[in-house]
Amino acid sequence: MPPIRALITLAALLGVAHVSPAFAEDSKPASDAIGYVVGLQNAEDIVPLGDGPWLLASGLASWTGDPGARGHLYLVNRLDRSFEILFPNRRPAFRHDKRIFPDCPGPIDPEHFSAHGLALKSTASGRFRLYMTGHGGREAIEIFDIDAQGDKPAIAWVGCVPLPESMWGNGVTILMDGGFLATKSKDSTNPDAFAHLVEGRLTGAVYEWHPGGRVAPVAGTELSGPNGIVVSPDERWLYVAAMGTHEIVRFDRRASTLTGTAVSLPVYPDNIHWGSDGMLYTIGRNHESGPNCSRLDCGTGWSIVRIDPATLAFERVAGVDQTALLQAPSAVITAGDHFWIGNFDGDRIAYLRRPNGADD
Repeated sequence: MPPIRALITLAALLGVAHVSPAFAEDSKPASDAIGYVVGLQNAEDIVPLGDGPWLLASGLASWTGDPGARGHLYLVNRLDRSFEILFPNRRPAFRHDKRIFPDCPGPIDPEHFSAHGLALKSTASGRFRLYMTGHGGREAIEIFDIDAQGDKPAIAWVGCVPLPESMWGNGVTILMDGGFLATKSKDSTNPDAFAHLVEGRLTGAVYEWHPGGRVAPVAGTELSGPNGIVVSPDERWLYVAAMGTHEIVRFDRRASTLTGTAVSLPVYPDNIHWGSDGMLYTIGRNHESGPNCSRLDCGTGWSIVRIDPATLAFERVAGVDQTALLQAPSAVITAGDHFWIGNFDGDRIAYLRRPNGADD
């Protein structure tokens, strides 16, 4: 998520710190074991395209929110470590489904958009629907159809759902009826939003949409810097990363009044994804910097955290120190015997072998 660099800087200026020494000491360097695919700009989120070799990565045009920049959707081959721009390609396809998305004003502008959070669902064998939180020319959830039946996946834009005015969207998760839940990390008109996030103040909430309806806030989900979001397979449980308070918060959607149950993590959690083992995975910068290193731009290092969705018990399963070349982690997924890691501010994604016993 873009605010992290600002968050770290503001924390120093405001005297705000979240310290977890025990966790920092346990952050054994894995920099020598990590590999990179270089050339993907600001690949903030990443999702596997089924069980095959393909991954999708979003490309933020600019983590500072420049509306004039051009973002991308990347297609990554995790087997040969190659990538290409999937959208917009030379001849981007547009097939507006006005029946499901009647309030969408028209196709996305390939020259003025920024790809943020991603969510994917299978619609048929080899076919998928992708929801993308988009910035730039407009603030909306953009929807694409992906056909992965051929030698290489093909993509077509099919619609959008405009988000409410002043909503700066971040994560999105798809519901069974084609609707979605999305996070509003901050009010885009509030110049002090990042400072408020550092201070742990409420800055946003979860919003919900169903076909034929309007995007509306979900009462009781107000959080500090809500970011990544997923629902359980039966859609009863909702999990949200609250970056400002470094928590994962669980909500029971069947309850008459939503009240969150939170677990505090020793990282600033960003996106959340389900792993192939049925556990939740998130990633974030460690609260505390590691030992001194020779470079001037040393970070804090980062950790991958696995969370039990039933108990919210968590453990650190991998990570790197502040000498790794990637220091702005924003998403982690399990794919085969590796973790794949997104990066909100940089020119690469990373891969790291999963611990022994991983569900491959």
